[in-house]
Amino acid sequence: MIASIITDVTDWLAEFSSNWWFLLVIFVVAVLDSVFPVVPSETSVIAGGVAAGSGNQTLALVILAGATGAFLGDNLAYTIGHRFEGRVTRWAERKPERAVRLESAGRQIRKRGGLLLITARFIPGGRTILTISSGVTRQPRAWFAAWVAVAAVIWATYAAVLGYAFGQAFEDDHTLAFWLAFGTALGITGVVELVRWMREVRRERRTRAVDTQPAPAIDTQPAQAVDDVSGPERATSATSAPPPADTAESA
Repeated sequence: MIASIITDVTDWLAEFSSNWWFLLVIFVVAVLDSVFPVVPSETSVIAGGVAAGSGNQTLALVILAGATGAFLGDNLAYTIGHRFEGRVTRWAERKPERAVRLESAGRQIRKRGGLLLITARFIPGGRTILTISSGVTRQPRAWFAAWVAVAAVIWATYAAVLGYAFGQAFEDDHTLAFWLAFGTALGITGVVELVRWMREVRRERRTRAVDTQPAPAIDTQPAQAVDDVSGPERATSATSAPPPADTAESA
């Protein structure tokens, strides 16, 4: 069922990808996919890349349409989360798994920062939860916009170049474009997460090593030696002191 729907959608996109107005389709689909993840935005950008490889589209315009749509869509999702925080929270609480995902996304945003927004852009559905969660948890808007801009450019460039480079193979099997994009996105995400996990483990080990080091001992011996020496010196100075003035006069 799902495979049949994917095939029909990819075939439809490929059929119209050579038209000039297909750039608008890429833009609109990218916007909608950020809010409604059932829309195949990766496939539309790849189809545009295939058309660019055939000379029917301009690769730079395909990337621009996809990146602009993704950027505006992510900001729309943020706005939904920010302005409808109460409604989104009540919607998530209707099902326990929704509430858990929303809470977990907020924690991950605070812990892992903007890199998470980049990796989430490659995960259909995951990016929607994360961008809405950024609004619900009131992450700084300027910080959010900067990171999703970087993520949108990387994502659109990756999908368009993928279609441009493997256009011949995708023309014969349009569904292959979707599965290859999805598999590559998961692979990129896995590599990024593995690197992040290894760095975090290394950092935790260094922290534990510093915490377990014994405190340096305080050596009080020099102070004692000074006290030992100062006693005889004080006695010597006392015996060698000149006699009082009245004693000398009596003599």
